[in-house]
Amino acid sequence: MSRTLILMRHAKSSWDDFLQPDHARPLNARGRTSAAAMGKWLKDKTYLPDELLCSTAERTRETYARLGITAAKTRYEDALYHAGADVMLRVLQTAQADTILMLGHNPGIAYFAEMLSKKPATHPRFSDYPTCATTVIHFDVANWAEVQFSQGTIVDFAIPREIIATQTNAT
Repeated sequence: MSRTLILMRHAKSSWDDFLQPDHARPLNARGRTSAAAMGKWLKDKTYLPDELLCSTAERTRETYARLGITAAKTRYEDALYHAGADVMLRVLQTAQADTILMLGHNPGIAYFAEMLSKKPATHPRFSDYPTCATTVIHFDVANWAEVQFSQGTIVDFAIPREIIATQTNAT
């Protein structure tokens, strides 16, 4: 059996109000555009989640909302707010559906993507994982509880800047 993880960093957030708590920061205009573009990319590629595992931060929630896709099951997890790879793995291992979208933060999400894969993506931006970067990883496991580091195969990686350019040129 195969399982698919869509691992996404939140879109670009606003720093307009420096007194606003980090957890409450929304997306800025660029982030809203990026999230919509990545949602279209996910739909076009038919990378559609059955379950969402999402940090409770406003910017991750808003990223998900602006993707324009809906998972059958949605879980907002406090543990994913600025989580490290080990915490992300523990949360992922509790997932139930075949295709999971996990939305989180750097630096943890970049390290998590690298740790999960047998081989890192060859894209030059994979290691720094810019805002709204998305990796699609397949696992040959019967359930998520079996997933360990260095077990996944990266099948796709995209960043908003390139997706927006491609979508713009296609119109």
